[in-house]
Formats: sequence, C-alpha cells, structure tokens
Amino acid sequence: MSTFLVILHILVCLALIGVVLLQTGKGADMGAGFGGGGSQSVFGASGGSTFISRLTTGAAIIFMLTSLTLAYLSGKSGTSSMMSGMKAPKPQQKQSAPLQQPAPMGQQAPALPAGPLQAPVKK
Repeated sequence: MSTFLVILHILVCLALIGVVLLQTGKGADMGAGFGGGGSQSVFGASGGSTFISRLTTGAAIIFMLTSLTLAYLSGKSGTSSMMSGMKAPKPQQKQSAPLQQPAPMGQQAPALPAGPLQAPVKK
C-alpha cells in the first residue's frame, strides 16, 4: 500500500512540475509561447489556459492528499519488528573486587600482592 502511494506521489510530483512549467505568464496567452496564434491552438483561444489551470489544481490536490496519507502512515506506531518475539537476555553479574577504604592521613595503606591486573607497589 505504501509503495503504491510513494510511486503515485512521485508521479504526481513530476506531473505537477511539468504542468506548472507549461503555464504562461500573466500577459501572454497560450499560443504566444509557441509562436502560433491563440485561435489555432489545440484547446481553442482560451481553452488551453483553463485546461492547464484545472490540471494544476487537480495535481496539487492529489499531491496534498498523498503527502498527508504518507505522513499518517509513517507516524503509525503499529509496525512490528522481527525482534519483537525474542526475550531479552538476562544481564550477567560481574564479580568485582572489594573496594578498599582509603587510609587515614599520615598512615600508609598496606601493600597489595601483585596480581595479573595490578601493578607492583614500590616501597
């Protein structure tokens, strides 16, 4: 469904760009842009501008509707994940060494035996 809407949205975007670019300025009529007379155009003297303006309006309406629909579908939180059925693993408890209390001022802390993770203590 959403793939169809995205494709339709892109096609309407391109059509809207093309239709807006086909429109003429305020002072020129449809035939003046192509070098011909206005009465000899395909849609008649004023039929081209009305047709193009109606086409622009229709493309703009479809563009807005597809934009709103795609925004609604992307904000919907009902999507499922392939990880939703799995249980979370229990965290393993790490064994930590007991913390040593700092020695009071003026006394030296007792020397610790050198282990694989401890540096040797110099006296």
